[in-house]
Amino acid sequence: MHQSREPHPGQELSIPPGPTGLIGAQRPAAGPADAAPDGPTDGAVVNGALGRLAGTVDRLRRQLDEAQAHAAGRSVVEMAVGVLVERLRCGPTEAAKQLQLLAEQAGSTPLELAAGLVNQAAADKISEAAQEFVARAADPGDPGVGVRLRNTEADALSGTDAAAAARAMLEHALRPLGAVAVAIWAARPDLSLALAGSAGFTDAEARRWRHVPPGVVTAARRALDERATVEYRTPAEAAVPSIGRYETGGGRIAVPAGVGGRLTGVLEVCWPGEPPERSQSLQRQFEALAGLCAATLETWSEDVPDGAPVSGPLDELARLVDGLLDPCMVLEPVDDAFPPQFVIRHANPAFVDFAGRPTAALVGSPLLEAYPLAARVGGLLGAVEDVHATGEPFRDPRMGLAALVDGVLLTADAYVSVSRHGDHVAVLWRLADSTPKIARLLHHAQRLGRIGGFEEDLGSRQVVWNDTLFELYGLPATARPIALDQLAEHAHPDDRDAVDRFLRTLLHHRRPASTAFRLQRADGVTRHIRVVAEPVHDPSERLSAVRGAYQDISAQHWTEVALAATRDQLAQTEQQAAERHRLVRQLQHAIMPPSAGPLALDNLDVAVRYRPAEKDHLVGGDWYDALPLPSGQVLVCVGDVAGHGIEAATGMVALRNALRGLAATGAGPAQLLAWLNSVTHHLTDNVTATAVCGLYDPGRRLLRWARAGHLPPVLLRGGSAECLPQVDGILLGVIGQADYQESEVELRPGDRIVMYTDGLIERRDQGLQASLANLVSLSEAAPRAGATALEAHLDHLLRFSGADTDDDTCLVGIEVR
Repeated sequence: MHQSREPHPGQELSIPPGPTGLIGAQRPAAGPADAAPDGPTDGAVVNGALGRLAGTVDRLRRQLDEAQAHAAGRSVVEMAVGVLVERLRCGPTEAAKQLQLLAEQAGSTPLELAAGLVNQAAADKISEAAQEFVARAADPGDPGVGVRLRNTEADALSGTDAAAAARAMLEHALRPLGAVAVAIWAARPDLSLALAGSAGFTDAEARRWRHVPPGVVTAARRALDERATVEYRTPAEAAVPSIGRYETGGGRIAVPAGVGGRLTGVLEVCWPGEPPERSQSLQRQFEALAGLCAATLETWSEDVPDGAPVSGPLDELARLVDGLLDPCMVLEPVDDAFPPQFVIRHANPAFVDFAGRPTAALVGSPLLEAYPLAARVGGLLGAVEDVHATGEPFRDPRMGLAALVDGVLLTADAYVSVSRHGDHVAVLWRLADSTPKIARLLHHAQRLGRIGGFEEDLGSRQVVWNDTLFELYGLPATARPIALDQLAEHAHPDDRDAVDRFLRTLLHHRRPASTAFRLQRADGVTRHIRVVAEPVHDPSERLSAVRGAYQDISAQHWTEVALAATRDQLAQTEQQAAERHRLVRQLQHAIMPPSAGPLALDNLDVAVRYRPAEKDHLVGGDWYDALPLPSGQVLVCVGDVAGHGIEAATGMVALRNALRGLAATGAGPAQLLAWLNSVTHHLTDNVTATAVCGLYDPGRRLLRWARAGHLPPVLLRGGSAECLPQVDGILLGVIGQADYQESEVELRPGDRIVMYTDGLIERRDQGLQASLANLVSLSEAAPRAGATALEAHLDHLLRFSGADTDDDTCLVGIEVR
């Protein structure tokens, strides 16, 4: 059965009784005169029904105006009580009594006295920035700050969109502070911002800032991220893009806006110069306006055109509840069954879900889907069904509301009023205090951190757990909680000593203690748990209870184990890589010493240089060779296997030895490279290389040479250097069969030829032709006389080379005597 109770003090917002009262009104039983228009067609009956409906709507509107006036008066009284709390240094109850006593002594009503106190407080000289308020408050035609805020609220809530709310804020509350523009930003789930409404900006500027993508740092974005007011005194101080930065040309303040602990947007206010110095009074005004923004944003949607009214039979009822200053939602039955199923069809701008969920997530949902615990005995669903069936209103000054969100039970006490309007039911609730917000934050923190709290009375041996702790232990909520002295029985055998030390510190030494252990659950699952507890003493300093918390740190533990294994594997990999590099370096030094003494082959002097890469992991496949052949000719060659590491080094050894064997046949350079290409393609694993091969005939002083994708040799003659003309030749190993061109040059006594790999000349900041030109210039500047001139020439090239690729470098120089 329903219950009808009088609201507790301060709950006068309900609309007074009427024939079809909306909230908390007494509704008489329906009679024949209330027949629907589709009943009898007699004109008198129809006209009478329409007249009564028009009269009802008129009375409801008057009652709504009275309710708003009562609510405004209540807000003024509450502000006056706050003023007395601050000035008298007393509690709210004592301040309320003082206000009543002062009103009786002054022969006025509490509301009149409260208005005077609020206006006087608004005129206090709190700071230099408030001096303008003092001067304007002295003008009898200028209302006080509280009145300005109340006018702002009335205009904003009566408007049709966020733009109307922005205009109301600017005209009533912000222009007296010197502001010239205001923007209301809506925070989207993708971290972008949408301009829900604005005033004081040009249309072009508003369109340009209609959408702010994620990652763009603005004053509004900073206010959301920091969850605090952000102030820029000048545009130069801001150094961030912002709406109207060049139009207003001054500072700005951005205040985060939200309801129920959830931020939904930002209020941004702009000044032509520096904003006023923020005092406590001004900050409260900005926060009040931000709260009004949050209420406006709850009903704002980009998908609905601005000002679009609610359509359908809910139109009139939705407009009525939208004018209420307390949270209210409209329910509609969706079937003809008894009892019917109810769906939440509308929520007014002041609606705040005590579980912290956005209004958009609730509108359109069945009541039992949004609040399944409303079905419990004595809960909200029973009251709604009773009111819908009988038409009689329901009031409860302190009803317990409950919701299950993500497995966490959230509760709140509220004044609840339920009434029927046609076929719909209006539910109004007014939360008692901020306790649900604090409890909700605590529940969410415990859920996210997987923290279970407990308290154990050592006298009665009663143990209290929260729901999370039952989940950690893998026990049903109906199971008996486990006492601390039984903790060791549920721990891993290797951890029982740690648990014993924890209990000894806590119970014997009576000091706070903590430890980590492995919890062995009855279902066979092992969880890594950290327990923290502290002793609780009674007034006589005796240990009476223990309270603490368990936290599931399994994820952290296995992360640490994985990181340790990764570190060990990385160390082993680094050791193996270092060993491979050492072996490759030894192989290169064994085959090609970095510096070999000059060779005298008939009338030809030969000198070689090899400079390995500075970094071990870049050890490459550069190679060189110079040796006399059975035919009397001298083989001179340089090559470079692609890649680095042991694969490149082994490929270098294979090609170098193959070319030595092939050169013994007496074939020319072009033929040697053709054979070496086949060897590279068929006998090695995915190896490619470049090479230049030359055969020198001492008798004719003739050098024949060919190249396979390699850089051309450099000829130094008579102090002038030049690159030999390039001949065609593809890289070794690309295709199975390839033809190579051959060229020859007749040398003279004193001529030098330098063959090299790309590590000598390559630079990241210039092209190949520029690098070759630098090499020619270096060769012309190299020493040309003396017994060791050839070696000095090679050393000069290595020393002054501008290469920056940190690659291996091979040099072979020959000089004709």
